[in-house]
Amino acid sequence: MKFWLLLAAICGSAALALGDDAVRLDPTQPYSAKRSNPVAYDVEFQVVVTAPYKTKLLRVWLPIPTSDAGQEVLSSELTTFPESVTPQIADEPLFGNRFAYFEFANPQGGQIIKHKLKIKVWELRWNVDSANVQSVKEWPTSFASYRRSESQAVVADARFEKLLQQIVPQRRGGLHDLDAVMTWVSGSFTYDHVNASLAGSSVHAIEQRRGHCSDYHGFCAAMGRLIGQPTRITYGINTFPKNSPSHCKLEAFLPPYGWVSFDVSETQKLVQSLSSNRTLTEADRATIAAAANRRLLSGFRDNTWYLQTRGSDYELVPKATSRVPVVRTIYAEADGQALTDPDPSNAKQTAFPWMTAHKFQPDHAVTYPFTDTNSLNEWQRK
Repeated sequence: MKFWLLLAAICGSAALALGDDAVRLDPTQPYSAKRSNPVAYDVEFQVVVTAPYKTKLLRVWLPIPTSDAGQEVLSSELTTFPESVTPQIADEPLFGNRFAYFEFANPQGGQIIKHKLKIKVWELRWNVDSANVQSVKEWPTSFASYRRSESQAVVADARFEKLLQQIVPQRRGGLHDLDAVMTWVSGSFTYDHVNASLAGSSVHAIEQRRGHCSDYHGFCAAMGRLIGQPTRITYGINTFPKNSPSHCKLEAFLPPYGWVSFDVSETQKLVQSLSSNRTLTEADRATIAAAANRRLLSGFRDNTWYLQTRGSDYELVPKATSRVPVVRTIYAEADGQALTDPDPSNAKQTAFPWMTAHKFQPDHAVTYPFTDTNSLNEWQRK
């Protein structure tokens, strides 16, 4: 065991003893989830960016999805119109997120960036058993970015400590405490397209008790870190028509499973939608709601979403004027000033510095598991 600890110190990771086996403590390890139900999508994703009048330099960073254990990028092509710009492709060093960077000199009117790609996405199931989740007394330094309590997005100050004591008065550790936090959020937060931070802000979430998916998961990430689990916000794209294609999920590092994905906000919306489903009996609604929460807690990522970025509060490459809390669809600056991140799902917002247009063509019919209650059949206890 001493050899493994020495090796961990050198490599920035560690190993946790589990009988005769060793669990890797490495934030770069691939997902351990079981893959199923692959879907290949032909994607046409366009962003139309309009810089302010007489802008001298428009800079745009577009997230580029990469292949991992949950998805495979089969082809990728970037073009621009009307100006022809060749992008610089680079990975930011903190989390390894990949971006295409564009510079438009003296842009006149809207500039269109088009990303045409083909991507295969799997449904991921971790089947987490809370009894198997291991506690870690000391995390390797390689997890520092996933455990910090102060950042632009995930803040975990005294307010969160006080609230955590109310939510989890008796700590049980690991998934038990995280489950208590996610259950509290589902019962206490309101999904709100108008009053949202668009930045994964745990502070917005604790002060307003409402917001977007990123506010839900920024809050859960903050609480998870206080519980003692490394956490991160992940942003990706939903592969079906919607005003804003971006969507955020939470990931927590739970040994021996590694990074596990949770979608608290979509599970909440699914459960709440059952109350208006008059084709179901009250008993059926309760059964399906319990199955939805069981699926959430087991670790689940749908095949109607592909990952673009992990983590929060990092430097873009090349550097922007400041660090970004998160990147939803793009990040853009005009003469060094950040353009406001628009939310086309906000009915009160009518001015947009940029807009997306997107089309997703799957290789076979697929349903969204957060609206299709049939997808929960196997999580219902007989």
